[in-house]
Amino acid sequence: MTGPAHRDGTDWLLDVRVQPRASRSEFAGLFGERLKVRLQAPPVDGRANAALLEFVADACGLPKSRVTLEAGQTGRDKRVRLHGVATLPAALQSAIDGG
Repeated sequence: MTGPAHRDGTDWLLDVRVQPRASRSEFAGLFGERLKVRLQAPPVDGRANAALLEFVADACGLPKSRVTLEAGQTGRDKRVRLHGVATLPAALQSAIDGG
């Protein structure tokens, strides 16, 4: 499967491109093979990473404990793991599909 979302056992892996210091936090379509996420948080002291995990959890209706940062601690390209999610949440599918 090409695109930003991939199955990994019972989890989903999501490849994202983060744009910190945006006017609002939102999904912003695709950036190549990654889902672009705009975040209000600045890229300082891990605040953008925390905001990303919180935003994805809220958008997907998941507890924060089921969303973790797999890779990309210091860069704009990141990999987020959604733990124990059977199907891709509708909010993510809609963002990936461009709706």
